[in-house]
Amino acid sequence: MKPKTSIRPAKIFFTLVAILAALVTIGLQLVSAQKKEVVWSTDEKPLADQIHVLRALADDVRARTTKDLALKIRKLPATENKLRLAVNLAGLSTEGDFGHDTLQEVATTLAETLRERPVPWEKPAEQKNSDAGSNAAAPRPPAYPYIELATLVRYEHVDAPVDLNNDEQYRAAMARLEADDRKREHPEFTLKDLSGKTWTFAELRGKVVLVNFWATWCPPCRKEMPDLETLYGRFESKGLVVLGISDEEAAKVEPFIRERKVSFPVLLDPGRKVNEMFVVEGIPKSFVYDREGKLVAQSIDMRTQKQFLEMLGKAGLEYAKSSEIGRPFRVGAGCEK
Repeated sequence: MKPKTSIRPAKIFFTLVAILAALVTIGLQLVSAQKKEVVWSTDEKPLADQIHVLRALADDVRARTTKDLALKIRKLPATENKLRLAVNLAGLSTEGDFGHDTLQEVATTLAETLRERPVPWEKPAEQKNSDAGSNAAAPRPPAYPYIELATLVRYEHVDAPVDLNNDEQYRAAMARLEADDRKREHPEFTLKDLSGKTWTFAELRGKVVLVNFWATWCPPCRKEMPDLETLYGRFESKGLVVLGISDEEAAKVEPFIRERKVSFPVLLDPGRKVNEMFVVEGIPKSFVYDREGKLVAQSIDMRTQKQFLEMLGKAGLEYAKSSEIGRPFRVGAGCEK
């Protein structure tokens, strides 16, 4: 009679293998479900495709296309995909100067879509209550689409429907942006540039300072960099300092800057402490400070040379030649808030 002990371990082993395989299969199914591909309707798909290639269009064509897309999205049924299209278009509509009318149509489409299909609040994060020694619920944050809309209204100066002022999430989004701006009013930071030189913001008092957050992998950042270089060359003697800040490693940034012959200081923030100080969650972003260190202008996305000149004008730089920006332009205007 053969002993049974030699058979049981084998059965146990194969049983465990089968259970493990089943668990892996279930896990993969859950991941697949979470990353479920968006299924577009026949009306939505052409619009999604156009949004996908917007960056490849010439600026004048892109402006017309963006406005046309906003109007077409507005006519779609109120679905999750409609909101997805409206948010995606809004995020791309600020990459340059496509006209106030275009931005207004984009904002109106997003506002009307949110009115048709409100989005739940984000789940509040838990924060440590140091006094009580326990976790406490943080204030619930507004959903991203409301922040996107509030951003257009606050920084691109478009109009939002009056009834949005009664929307709790929209008001919360506006309050968050206002709080972020307060954090940027008096920054205190010290960073080193690619050559190892130390730059301290407080020591630049008396200069007009443009702080630009960017990265090598960011297409809009790359597109605006030549204009920043041109403006730095033009106005350095007038007291302009451009500080490009990247959270990447020097080994990636240095060859990129050398190849493009960028001469303004590029500072390294690999720990993202300064990015967090400025509440930078997307790039490019630029902030202009006047000679007294006051924040007078900011951009939420890529800017053209003309738009940068307008921002610098609010810091009191001298008149620009109209031939250089296409129309007479008076700098030195007050900050719009």
